[in-house]
Amino acid sequence: MDFHPKDLPILKTYVLKDEKDASDAVKDMVKLGFKNRKEGFKVLMPKKTKLAKRIGYAITTGVTQGLRQKNEIRDIKYWTYHHDEDHFAIVLISNTILEELGF
Repeated sequence: MDFHPKDLPILKTYVLKDEKDASDAVKDMVKLGFKNRKEGFKVLMPKKTKLAKRIGYAITTGVTQGLRQKNEIRDIKYWTYHHDEDHFAIVLISNTILEELGF
């Protein structure tokens, strides 16, 4: 990987505290969509391993399921990384756009 996910263009950043926030973020991401967007989405979550795993799972599976229900392409790339001292982050972006951006 020649780049870090934090270098990708971001349309919206979600700061989540729990799984309920994750559900709301998924609904918003699916509503906004990934198709024809030159940016991705960033999700910040607390650096508590068990909670972060549950939130991450809710985000990744929720986005895939939501896009499937809308009959949209589900070719989404995502990365999880240590964002700062207090947060893990997930960056999600369309694979097609990622290729267009040259990453």
